[in-house]
Amino acid sequence: MRTALLQSSGRPGSVAENLKVLDAAASRAAAAGAVLLAAPEMFLTGYAIGDDIARLAEPADGDSADAIADIAGRHGLAIAYGYPERDGETVLNSAQLISAEGVRLANYRKTHLFGRFERDHFTPGEQPVVQAELGGLTVGLMICYDVEFPENVRAHALAGTDLLVVPTAQMHPFQFVAESMIPVRAFENQMYVAYVNRVGREGEFDFVGLSTLAGPDGIARTRAGRAEDLLLAEADPAFLAASREANPYLQDRRPGLYRSLV
Repeated sequence: MRTALLQSSGRPGSVAENLKVLDAAASRAAAAGAVLLAAPEMFLTGYAIGDDIARLAEPADGDSADAIADIAGRHGLAIAYGYPERDGETVLNSAQLISAEGVRLANYRKTHLFGRFERDHFTPGEQPVVQAELGGLTVGLMICYDVEFPENVRAHALAGTDLLVVPTAQMHPFQFVAESMIPVRAFENQMYVAYVNRVGREGEFDFVGLSTLAGPDGIARTRAGRAEDLLLAEADPAFLAASREANPYLQDRRPGLYRSLV
C-alpha cells in the first residue's frame, strides 16, 4: 500500500489555509499512486497556538472533517490527520482517518500527553488501540508521545495492527525518536510504522522533521530531512507476512512473566 507522508507545519492558526495545503498534498500523493496520505499532529490548526486550540477545536464530525472527506473523495485516497477535537467542554488531541470514499473510519484521542503545554490544553484519551481496515491492511492510529511507550505499540501488535500511523509534533532535542526508536518499534512489533512530523519553529518549539516509514525489518523505507516534504513509501502485506513468519518475537512471548508490568 503506497503511503504518503506530508511533513509540514502548514499555516498555524488558519484552518482554511491548512485545508488548502492538505488538498494540494492529496493531489500530488494521488498522482503518485498513494492509497493513504498522513499529515502531522494538530495539522488542522497548528500546534503551538495557545488558547486558539480551544477556540478552533471541532467535533470529530465537524465542518473540517466534512471538508477533508471532500478532499479524500475528490482525489481518491484515504487521509489521516491530527486536529484538536471538541467533545462538549472537553478538548482532546486527536487523529482521524477518513477513507477515499469520504467515510470516517477511525478517530483516536492521544492517551499520553507530553509536557505542561499539552496537559494545560488537552484531556487525555482512554482508548489505547484504535484501528480500521484499509487497502488490505489493518491500520492503527497513535499520536507522537504515545509511540514512545513500548506497551502501547505492543498492544497494537497483539491486536493485529499492520501499519501504525503516528502523526507527531516531535521537537528538538528528541530527534533520536525518529532516527532510532521508530525503526526499533517497527522491528520488535513486526509492523510498519509511519511517523509523520511537523517541521520548523513554531512558538517555543523547534520541530525536527525526520518523518519516516519504517518496516518490520527495522529499516526505514523513506526518511525526510528538516524541510517541508512529501514522502512516498510502500507498506507491503507480502513482505510483512514473510517477516512475521521469520521473526519469532510475538510467538515467543511469555506473558505470565510480565504481570508485574501492569
